[in-house]
Amino acid sequence: MTEHVEWSEPEPAAAPAGSAVTPADAADAARLVAFGLQPKLAPARDQEYTELLRRHRDDPAFARLADAVAAGLGLVVLEVSPRAGMAVTAAEDSVFAVRMGDYARRTAADSGDRFLHGLAHLAAAALAFPRPEDLADDSYIGRVTVNGVDAFVRQACRRLEERAARQGENTDPATDAPGLEAAWRIWARRSATGATKDARRPAASTTGIVAKALAFLTDSGFLQRTGDDSGGTYRTTARYQLQVRDMAGAAALAELLELGVVPVTDGTASLLPAEDSDDLDLVADAGLPFHS
Repeated sequence: MTEHVEWSEPEPAAAPAGSAVTPADAADAARLVAFGLQPKLAPARDQEYTELLRRHRDDPAFARLADAVAAGLGLVVLEVSPRAGMAVTAAEDSVFAVRMGDYARRTAADSGDRFLHGLAHLAAAALAFPRPEDLADDSYIGRVTVNGVDAFVRQACRRLEERAARQGENTDPATDAPGLEAAWRIWARRSATGATKDARRPAASTTGIVAKALAFLTDSGFLQRTGDDSGGTYRTTARYQLQVRDMAGAAALAELLELGVVPVTDGTASLLPAEDSDDLDLVADAGLPFHS
């Protein structure tokens, strides 16, 4: 006589505690992304922000959820750490993306100035982190000034002019042509400071353009203003370093670095003065850290 054995489906294993995503988890993840969209908020100054960053580090499921929330908003997560907080940048198709045309209109510039504003941002990035190791060192803090960025761009303009002359290229391109070869000529012939009846810096002057660019970066949590010398002095933040790392491969930034104004070959020099710089239209007290 044989014993009849009934087979049954095995009982499903109990789900590990904490594996199911709850509405509270989703709310916390969205809250962390919201903190990341407040770039001037330092994590050390907000206990809830600090706790959510710690949870992102210690709970992989929560980290994936927060990163997915960011991705759904068209945001790219650059880093999540106590140093930078939840540092995010907007993808090109994100509603949070700020395009140069929008930025130029926001600064009350005419459409012909969009390349000058773009060049000011490129120059600020190159001047803040002139060497690859500066970008790689989390403890590095770059410093820029309004007058220094303007002087730096004018040196780059000189190098571009010399290069165009050597190559027999048109040295006066149309103002609406793309690229640095168009922007250098426009910048070089624009007044550095201009003059107004009440001694204010005109917005259309090159130092006015740089000042707006650095103020925008400050409002975006990328720079911190430290003083008024040299038209305004600023120091970089961890978020700006991450942002510049992300754009380091951009063709325009690479072209600017290759001009030789910022040598990056041996990791020792910082900035070199332009040859025969006496006739450059530099504002007084540019504050550039020249080294021989």
